[in-house]
Amino acid sequence: MPLSKLQFKPGIDKQNTQYGAEGGWVDCDMVRFRYGVPEKIGGWSPAVGNNLIGVARDIHTYNDLAGDSLAAIGTDRKLYIYYDNNFYDVTPLSTTIPAVFTFTSGTTIVDVTATSNGAVAGDFVTFSGVTGVSVVNISNSNMTQEFEIQEIKTANTFTINVASIATPGVVTTSGTASSAAFQINIGADVTTLGNGWGAASWGFSTWNTPRPSGVITANPRVWKIDNFGEDIIATIVGGKTYYFDTSAFLPARNTRATLLSNAPTQSNYMTVSPRDRHVIFFGTQTTPGSTSNYDPMAVLFGSQESITDFIPNATNTAGFQRLSSGNRIVTAVPTRGDILILTNTSAHSMQFVGPPFTFSFKQIGTNCGALGIHSAVEAENVVYWIADGSFYLFDGVVKQIPCSVQDYVFQDLNEDEHSIIYAGVNLDFAEVNWFYASSGSTAIDRVVTYNYLERLWTVGTLARTTWAPKDIFANPLATRYYPNSTTLAQPTVIGLTDGVSTLYDQEKGMNDDTSAITAFITSGDVDIVDGDNSMFIKRYIPDFKDQSGGLNMQFLVRQYPGATQTVASSTIVYSTTTKVDMRARGRQVAIKIISTDVDTKWRYGTLRIDGQQDGLR
Repeated sequence: MPLSKLQFKPGIDKQNTQYGAEGGWVDCDMVRFRYGVPEKIGGWSPAVGNNLIGVARDIHTYNDLAGDSLAAIGTDRKLYIYYDNNFYDVTPLSTTIPAVFTFTSGTTIVDVTATSNGAVAGDFVTFSGVTGVSVVNISNSNMTQEFEIQEIKTANTFTINVASIATPGVVTTSGTASSAAFQINIGADVTTLGNGWGAASWGFSTWNTPRPSGVITANPRVWKIDNFGEDIIATIVGGKTYYFDTSAFLPARNTRATLLSNAPTQSNYMTVSPRDRHVIFFGTQTTPGSTSNYDPMAVLFGSQESITDFIPNATNTAGFQRLSSGNRIVTAVPTRGDILILTNTSAHSMQFVGPPFTFSFKQIGTNCGALGIHSAVEAENVVYWIADGSFYLFDGVVKQIPCSVQDYVFQDLNEDEHSIIYAGVNLDFAEVNWFYASSGSTAIDRVVTYNYLERLWTVGTLARTTWAPKDIFANPLATRYYPNSTTLAQPTVIGLTDGVSTLYDQEKGMNDDTSAITAFITSGDVDIVDGDNSMFIKRYIPDFKDQSGGLNMQFLVRQYPGATQTVASSTIVYSTTTKVDMRARGRQVAIKIISTDVDTKWRYGTLRIDGQQDGLR
């Protein structure tokens, strides 16, 4: 019998059944499409020898005036600068006051008194100027470090844990610290749900009415970071905004971000318009600092070339505008000379027009609102975003993107964790990735990818909480969260609780650091003469480009669409494999390619099979 070619349509199709997707691919992981055929994705390795404390929620890369590459990274617990292959903790301080220690012999829990410190459990405090500690096993220098606060006992007292130093012995005097530098309060790492009379915010329902189950009572800490020249502006979503002076940081590398003067104290989003250099806040206060003037649909922009002038007057270009369509502004993306603003239901353009109005606003889309703060991203002058039930793009016009994995993604997506969705661009491969938490997970554990040049979709389990494209740095940068680890946490913190993030160089090598990446792709079912006859396959000729390592080639057969697939043939093939003899019989046949070896690389070619009609037996 002549050999038959098995070629498949590019992209993953999960809208159809495996039989309905005949001639296509139906499932994959760690695989992308290039030139219409699937291949294993590139690997990754840690960019730094240390880890970030907390789960990273934004990353922004930029250059200083000397052309050096930096990245600002915000986690739920800290703010970092990545520079010269190191992490630097630049988390803002909230207050610096004296403190008094109270040790108890035989216990590692130490009481600390610091009047009106404003801390919450999990906050960080650094003691200096420590004197008077006379405790067996513990010295003044032991206490001159950074600690995590374990428990808040009163407005003036809290506890720390010195277990990683030593267990205190006999206590003579407990000691004092002339300076206890408290960092700003940490945020939540996951969405908190509640029910009952105390759940939800003021005005959510009527008095004396229990709230329904599933009301969100606390959102995860999310940052929005942008650069103003060589400096950084970092907004805590729903909170305050901070300023980081890069030139002041670089000589000694020990400065911190500080509260941005005169800026709003509550904003849902922030960006710097690249063309005209306005600092713009979205879902914010129309009068900066006034909580009574907060409006989730307000846009407030400062005066051009200023980071502190936000009050409109006759001599500046500051101002504000309220959008009318939607309940809240979710995100905004500068693009094509405009700023695309996405509410929870609509799309608007914001365009610089100069004095006296500064910006013009126009609604350009309905029923296309964004799901999360970082759920929209620009790639090559086009903005892509994930909405409720669909994907959209803006290339001058708002358009819905046809999606062959749409039902799979939106049935799998955890609706309570929309705020942590992160969109990232992989420019070398023309890919937009949306990293999201699947149903049943409170952390990002899935990715859906759109190849915007070939207009193809893939899915997978690559878990990245942030992503920065390849531009400032040689590779894309991305973070992964390890919730049960404190390994290599930077800086050293006494009493640190679990949760660190690793920063990776993506598309580097072919492995998960030094471990193998398990990648696979599965085809839809193939039949003979519309399934009227059984198929008998007795051999095949594999064909892969740039193959290294072994690939497990499986042939999956069944007699009916509702029947369970069985593995009729499973063989490891190498670049030197010329043919594989086998015996597979079924009305429907599918193939699955799996790679599990270190340093494996491959791209699918054209598989040829020796198959013929056959009777059932």
